Amino acid sequence: MNLLLDFAPALLFFGAYYAYGIYVATAVLIVALFALVAVYWFKERRLHKAHLLTALAAAALGGLTLWIRDPAFIQYKPTAVYAVFALALLLSHIVGDKVLLARLPQKSISLPDPVWRKVNLAWAVFFAGCAVLNVYIAHHFSEKVWVQFKTFGFTGLMFVFLIAHLPFLKQYLPQEEEP
Repeated sequence: MNLLLDFAPALLFFGAYYAYGIYVATAVLIVALFALVAVYWFKERRLHKAHLLTALAAAALGGLTLWIRDPAFIQYKPTAVYAVFALALLLSHIVGDKVLLARLPQKSISLPDPVWRKVNLAWAVFFAGCAVLNVYIAHHFSEKVWVQFKTFGFTGLMFVFLIAHLPFLKQYLPQEEEP
């Protein structure tokens, strides 16, 4: 349920883009992201920092897109968000006693600190790569291709990257006892 909820703003953006164009899609994205933040607030009584950052970036860069009527600003939103994620993950290697991913609430995985550091660094590099890739796609392809890649390409990359971690993390996942 949460995965679908988290993906809803991107799907609404995609649908609005194909129905009405980039400017309506940008407005829809801003509203949908703040609605997502509100839903989680009412559901869990806490703010998800990643959702809030994404909503604020969409409001700032999407607002510029709507005000100046230049889609380039909303196209940089994924780059800004991914760059902040990468920087936060990297900085957590030198600030604090645990890396950022190890500080997140975990329900099903417990890793030794050196493993958390490797996973954290891998995600930092991944997000930095996504930030660069977004700029490349935005500059070298059409707006339509960028919208498709932003909606489905990054989601697919993230899924593949997550799955690629499974062989490495499998030994740390809880094992079910056989009857």
